[in-house]
Amino acid sequence: MTDIKISDSIKYIGVDDHQIDLFEGQYRVADGVSYNSYLILDEKIALMDTVDRRKCDEWLSRLDTALAGRTPDYLVTLHMEPDHAANIAAVMERYPSMQIVGNAKTFAMTAQFFGTDFADRRVVVAEGDTLCLGSHTLQFVTAPMVHWPEVMVAYEQSEKTLFSADAFGKFGALDIEQPWEDEARRYYINIVGKYGVNVQALLKKAATLDIARICPLHGPVLESNLAYYIGKYLTWSSYEPEQKGVLIAYASIYGNTAAAACRLAEMLREGGEQNVRTMDLARCDMAEAVAEAFRYDRTVLAASTYDAGIFPVMDTFISRLKSKNWQRRRVSLIENGTWAPAAARVMCERLSHMKDITMLEPVVTVRSSLNEASEAQLKCLAEALAQ
Repeated sequence: MTDIKISDSIKYIGVDDHQIDLFEGQYRVADGVSYNSYLILDEKIALMDTVDRRKCDEWLSRLDTALAGRTPDYLVTLHMEPDHAANIAAVMERYPSMQIVGNAKTFAMTAQFFGTDFADRRVVVAEGDTLCLGSHTLQFVTAPMVHWPEVMVAYEQSEKTLFSADAFGKFGALDIEQPWEDEARRYYINIVGKYGVNVQALLKKAATLDIARICPLHGPVLESNLAYYIGKYLTWSSYEPEQKGVLIAYASIYGNTAAAACRLAEMLREGGEQNVRTMDLARCDMAEAVAEAFRYDRTVLAASTYDAGIFPVMDTFISRLKSKNWQRRRVSLIENGTWAPAAARVMCERLSHMKDITMLEPVVTVRSSLNEASEAQLKCLAEALAQ
């Protein structure tokens, strides 16, 4: 159980989940994940979101302890995704006098999930509305498609605390010490990444608030160096590269395409490139590979020809990039084929549907395995990538 001190009035009552293997049914979380929930204690008490149903009993126990015999007046629902909202019906039944706060889209979703829109107990709020608890006041800011249409965030005015829903979240349980950046990037790009325009709109609204603390629904509470975290979100949501570097993502059948990818990496490092990463798409975490493609300004896609197309894991990778709105990158291609190389043509066609992708020459063609001619092509490509 993770104990987090926020303030005398704002209590952390979230829980860690180390038993989960796939977040949202697809993302590996070797270090688990936290489901964050908060309690604001004042003349009136506001419960900020629930947690995943996997941790219902533990969360209710923490809630009871924090309440110390009192009864919550409001359940504030910022996001209806089940990892945060699964226990709405349970906690509403537990505290029959408690009202539920949400927007019109929130209650359309509660009806779908729980068979009720809580018509006799709901408090409907919209952009700019406030909820006074006593000395604490919540101000609501809508954040549609960050990353569901009903999402909103809440700014507590007296303690300058932003309850940010899924924004500024990360993978990883809170009882594990780890840097914020890598798992926050992987979380943002794969879950929220498609909605950069919407995130930018939320960040513009947030810029008008005097924020001293960010309380997300996953990951640690952020209380220092907030400019760093906000800066990362500004970069990620604008689709600009985070740093100079080259990702070489390869899909290899018997190792010859992998050898070409690794040889290119050697050439780049010998030429002075500081950040070069190779990733085997058949074995790596695909979500991490997608995040790394967003991180760096250049990407090399190296794939074997397969069934007159591309090896399936490369097809999956490119599809994931497109679905997350990957753009504004320089890209080069390496293909391999023993009798009819087709991978480069297919990859190029896939990339043509993405925004602001600059293709670099030459396209390297490996015939089965590296030889003098394809080594020379790799050298030319390394020079083009260095420019």
